[in-house]
Amino acid sequence: MFYWFLKVFALGPILRLFFRPWVEGAENIPREGGAILASNHLSFSDSIFLPLVLERRVTFLAKADYFTGRGIKGWLTATFMRGVGQLPVDRSGGKASNAALKAGLKVLRRGDLLGIYPEGTRSPDGRLFRGRTGVARLALEAKVPVIPVVMVGTDEAQPTGRILPKITRVGIRIGTPLDFSRYEGMEDDRFVLRSATDEILYELMRLSNQEYVDEYASTMKNKLKSISRTRPQHRPPDGGNPDVDRAAS
Repeated sequence: MFYWFLKVFALGPILRLFFRPWVEGAENIPREGGAILASNHLSFSDSIFLPLVLERRVTFLAKADYFTGRGIKGWLTATFMRGVGQLPVDRSGGKASNAALKAGLKVLRRGDLLGIYPEGTRSPDGRLFRGRTGVARLALEAKVPVIPVVMVGTDEAQPTGRILPKITRVGIRIGTPLDFSRYEGMEDDRFVLRSATDEILYELMRLSNQEYVDEYASTMKNKLKSISRTRPQHRPPDGGNPDVDRAAS
């Protein structure tokens, strides 16, 4: 009920008024039956704008951090995510990841739409990164199509770290469904899972025109953090007074 209240009466009308989201390919969303919406991931707001423009409800696999944050912001985020029925995903691997996949399978087997970000996390620089194979495993086990979805401009509307969004137009481009029934019964073959995942990422790259990086986004984020920690912090003379700086130069 909270999901539809937000979409129809509360948050939805405000977002439509200010951000004027456009949609291409809405006809590719099936009217009924389970399907995976595999999207690129540029911003936290991706999980808000995509359900806004679709008639059917979308349940997202969301990182567990959104449900365990501290302070007022953490509480508001967790309350919102639970209220709209999103599913927490523990990305530590092993049994935790399997539990997330089982939760996703329940959504698909009851005939609903499941939103998932194959990159596993938001892009650190706007490029498209290597996909995790969980999306392929879900598609093969649930025997459902994968629909590539591209978010456009959401990173400008709400960049990482920004709480209040910037008013700018955003878009959603929806590709034709991908059928992986040819791999039926091969969901335990890691080469098949990698092949199917790469096919999904290729479609996302083609639809988005993003530069593709054959590396996990999480690996790139760790590299950037490492560089940031080791980079020397140069302090300008006299606390950064511009007049002193010019004199010193």
